[in-house]
Amino acid sequence: MLIQLAFVLVAIIVGARLGGIGLGVLGGMGLAVLTFGFGLEPTSPPIDVMLMIVAVIAAAGCMQAAGGLDLMVKAAEKLLRKNPQKITLLSPLVTYFFTFIAGTGHVAYSVLPVISEVATETKIRPERPLGIAVIASQQAITASPISAATVALLSMLGDKGFNITLIDILMISIPSTLAGVLAGALYSMRVGKELADDPEYIRRLASGEFDNTRRETTDVENKRPAMLSIIIFVMATVGIILFGSIESLRPVFMTDGGEAPLNMAYIIEILMLSAAAFILLLTKTDGLKATQGSVFLAGMQAVVAIFGIAWMGDTFIAGNMAELKGSIEHFVTEMPWLFGLALFFMSILLFSQAATVRALLPLGIALGISPYTLIALFPAVNGYFFIPNYPTIVAAINFDRTGTTRIGKYILNHSFMVPGLIATITSVSLGLLLARLVW
Repeated sequence: MLIQLAFVLVAIIVGARLGGIGLGVLGGMGLAVLTFGFGLEPTSPPIDVMLMIVAVIAAAGCMQAAGGLDLMVKAAEKLLRKNPQKITLLSPLVTYFFTFIAGTGHVAYSVLPVISEVATETKIRPERPLGIAVIASQQAITASPISAATVALLSMLGDKGFNITLIDILMISIPSTLAGVLAGALYSMRVGKELADDPEYIRRLASGEFDNTRRETTDVENKRPAMLSIIIFVMATVGIILFGSIESLRPVFMTDGGEAPLNMAYIIEILMLSAAAFILLLTKTDGLKATQGSVFLAGMQAVVAIFGIAWMGDTFIAGNMAELKGSIEHFVTEMPWLFGLALFFMSILLFSQAATVRALLPLGIALGISPYTLIALFPAVNGYFFIPNYPTIVAAINFDRTGTTRIGKYILNHSFMVPGLIATITSVSLGLLLARLVW
């Protein structure tokens, strides 16, 4: 089992270093080693989760192509410029909302330069709002009803017959992650020296590397189709929440086991594909343009990652379930939060909340951890800020022209570490408290 685990970890580490679809295809190579080398029977690939992500990304890509995302960014810019002194508190709420609506943290790319510019113009250290804004975009993944991670969690808990609905997850994940983000924002307000006293900023000013040119986002030309795309996307999201929370709304069909409501995976896929179609038809957007945006490209990379890594992880855990349960069952039963540490460190390796959920949740379920405790531990999968090489982190560093948002001398002492730890610990702690009240 340890030799198999070594191959799994090597595939994850090498795949993460390759970037893009590297994580997914290296997962496939690891699966080949487990199957042909060690004789483990492959489990079923995570088809439902992958198809749900494809449907959501298709709709989000269409919204971006129709100008909906640009319109949201322009509205965010107006809000931040109107309240510049509150930017450290408002910025994470903006990126949290964007991610909550779109289901992917990559929408933060569009608003990060706005945050940096407004902070610089106001003479507020850009590191303060940028650091927690990136963390907020990650935390919101575990609160969004249409994110790949939430979809994976709901699908897997539903398959095990726990009678968990989408509203059960959101009732714990939304307040806990919001509290975590606000706690991180309050800490960030005092991070580092004031901008005028920062040595790197002073050096860039003296050397002429920094200029005070005011930068603004371009206005959206066709606001009507852009707004219409946002409305359609939000309506589809609301529909998913309603169907996921009120089982009586779902169509009922006869199965071999009697009457059963329509599976939530199918509902998400139907509503999101329909939303994508309505956006293209009603806004007269080119369907090809929807596949060329940053949201669609990032989402498709996530699909490939989940395909390879989750399938490999499932196969490893299923093939060694008896040994894994025997070695850690006692500790995890006594201290369930230890499973949260496992989620956190696995997410550092996988760089994906959804892949982490898909890889480790079967073990948590097999260990007999309460489904509500698993939901409370859900924000622990947001650990990929730990090593500062995730795309949104790199983008935030590059957008800060003052140089205050940085990677430290010792790599791990970077601008996102403490806000990320505060947000994650607060989210999980409050989640466990809420789970105790619910359960």
